[in-house]
Amino acid sequence: MTKLIQIGIVGYGNLGKGALLALEQNKDMELVGVFSRRDPSRIKTETKTPVYHISDICKFQNKIDVMILCGGSATDLPKQGPEIARLFNTIDSFDTHAKIPEYFQKMDEAARSNGKTSIISVGWDPGLFSIMRTMTEAILPDGDTYTFWGKGVSQGHSDAIRRVEGVKGAIQYTIPIEGALNRVRSGQRPDLKTGEKHLRECFVVAEEGSDKSKIEETIKKMPNYFADYTTIVHFISEEELKENHAKMPHGGFVIRSGQTERESSQIVEFSLNLASNPGFTSSVLVAYARAAFRLNKEGQVGAKSVLDVAPSYLSPKSNALLRKELL
Repeated sequence: MTKLIQIGIVGYGNLGKGALLALEQNKDMELVGVFSRRDPSRIKTETKTPVYHISDICKFQNKIDVMILCGGSATDLPKQGPEIARLFNTIDSFDTHAKIPEYFQKMDEAARSNGKTSIISVGWDPGLFSIMRTMTEAILPDGDTYTFWGKGVSQGHSDAIRRVEGVKGAIQYTIPIEGALNRVRSGQRPDLKTGEKHLRECFVVAEEGSDKSKIEETIKKMPNYFADYTTIVHFISEEELKENHAKMPHGGFVIRSGQTERESSQIVEFSLNLASNPGFTSSVLVAYARAAFRLNKEGQVGAKSVLDVAPSYLSPKSNALLRKELL
């Protein structure tokens, strides 16, 4: 019998919970445990998987093949990523686009130091959308690529707001500007600045006695997250946040508008419509965990991105079966 791929999950928020449930659907993998900074005795997983404090992670070096890192990109992954990549093969969903080159370099150095493999920025954007942008640009070199997100909840942006001093809870919706989307789909190839494609709408629960005007200013001026967008901030009650903003839908579009021979207009569109952003993102992470395991077995160490990984590495099926059924 083929040995199951042994998996660990670091962090048990929305993404960690999603990864745990996604692993239930992948029969070639087995979850060894969840690792958290919180008191393990206070965490109950839906599948009764053991929970360990993150300080015990070193004890599992020979027991876990791949660690799925489910922390946030703002503060968790920049610190945890390189530390854990020295000990384990890893997958993460680092999504601060502007800082990906810097993060890649740190993860590459950490993973190579001990012969490990780390696939970074895995998810749907960065991730699947990155692949579509690369493919369509190569296929239609005379063209323009447009990415629209939403309407939906951005986990990374919501997490960034929750790190602001005085914020007790928050959720952020990314909303495409319909007029811009329609112009692109019509083949106009407009020159759209960052803030002309999306709005960002934030619903924030402030801690009692906090300075709401300061919180709003901090959010709106946050580089890499909100500074380049029209950002709307609503202050609401904790009850309203739980009642009206508990779900996490999302989605988006990658559109390449270009020309081929004799100025023939060509438009390629890839879209996602997700009822659960963390549920889908964690499913992508789990598939790439399989790829990290296989790459490491082949001796392909260091950091990788989704652009470096062939699709066949994601599937539990053999290459022969993939050619027969899906090619």
